[in-house]
Amino acid sequence: MKKRVLVILLIALLGSTVSVSAQTEPEDIAMATDEYQDSFYESLKQKGIENYDKAILSLEKCIKLKPNDAVAYFELGKNYLALKKYAEAQSSFEKATQLNPKNKWFWLGIYDVSYETKNYPLAIEIIQKIIPFDEEYKDDLISLYMITNQYDKALLAINEMNDKFGKSQDRERYKQQILSQGNHQDTEITNLIDQIKKNPKVESNYIDLISLYTKTDETDKALDVAKQLAKEVPTSEWVQVTLFKGYLDANQADKAISSMNIILSSSKIDSKIKHRTLNEFLIYVNKNPQYAPDLEKAIAYFDNDTSVNVAKEVGKFYHSKNQFENAIKYYEKDLKANSDTDRETNLLLLEAYTQAKQFDPMTKRAMNMIEVYPSQPQFYYYAGLGSNQLQQFKNAKTVLEMGLDYVVDDAKLEANFNIQLGEAYNGLGDAKKKEEYFSKANELLKKKK
Repeated sequence: MKKRVLVILLIALLGSTVSVSAQTEPEDIAMATDEYQDSFYESLKQKGIENYDKAILSLEKCIKLKPNDAVAYFELGKNYLALKKYAEAQSSFEKATQLNPKNKWFWLGIYDVSYETKNYPLAIEIIQKIIPFDEEYKDDLISLYMITNQYDKALLAINEMNDKFGKSQDRERYKQQILSQGNHQDTEITNLIDQIKKNPKVESNYIDLISLYTKTDETDKALDVAKQLAKEVPTSEWVQVTLFKGYLDANQADKAISSMNIILSSSKIDSKIKHRTLNEFLIYVNKNPQYAPDLEKAIAYFDNDTSVNVAKEVGKFYHSKNQFENAIKYYEKDLKANSDTDRETNLLLLEAYTQAKQFDPMTKRAMNMIEVYPSQPQFYYYAGLGSNQLQQFKNAKTVLEMGLDYVVDDAKLEANFNIQLGEAYNGLGDAKKKEEYFSKANELLKKKK
């Protein structure tokens, strides 16, 4: 809230009456009589040394001498407030406003009481009386709306103040707090659209609107706003978002890559737009693999992005295209950069190793993961499968028998374990055991059907 300092100007005119204009600060007074003057000075002296009770006695003498003196009542309220006698303070300030309703300082006295006592409805009522004297007190009103969860009113007042006085750090912080709840975003979208119409060259309004659209996953609308921004503010980094898409569609790879690098390195462009840009380039590189080195460089921009494991997502993309060598490269990159023991990524990597017939690294990784996840049967399975392919049949038998104990309610996995155990015993020359495990696998697969 605002911090206010009252500058005390005492104008003593012996034998004259008090003359105080409507907006003169309340302590800018002249004393009507010697007795009044002495009592008033004594009250200021006692208040200055924090003897508030004595100050109150002196002010009560002043009021007896001048029953309609608003300044004396105001001073009386301040002393009661210092003593935390809130009812008496409020009564004194109210009397001052009744005697002189055009002095904002008197209203501020009531406001101070209401704020200290957390009587926020009264504080809102009083601050609305003060705003006509000084519109900047609307910032206090915004704070009160935030305290009382009146977010619609707060957002409206924030936009009014921003429009008239420019943005402030506190108002922007309040706005982000409001918009983070989601249910007030339509109001802000409407406000930003109006602001863009009134001020089409102000870049920040476009950026705020794009940010809101991306938060609600309305990326197409965000891109439409970016196109509008590109027309109105051609120097904006957001222009590159529009150019990038155009260059890709025209197969102008070098220009598209240049725009993409500007987008990915920008501190202004939303991360969702960056991810979409990378995804579009990934699809392009899938058809034009000669640009794979540029994709590598682009992924590096996301090394510190904790919201999405970009390398992992790229690995999944190549995995879905059955490009297992590429998938392996990005899974390994993700594991190296983040958690080497991430369960999902390791399982994806082991599957990709299997499809690419890279059995040596597959077996080593699966054996390492067994130490990390000793009750996860999938890692035993891949270790056994890899050992069989490497003709390490004894190791395959041991690890598969251990892992089979952890298979629960998964007929397909259990069947695969039995197939690999059959292969292990076949490699060890035990035809009877081989047939036994193959038979178990067939029975499990029939049940699954």
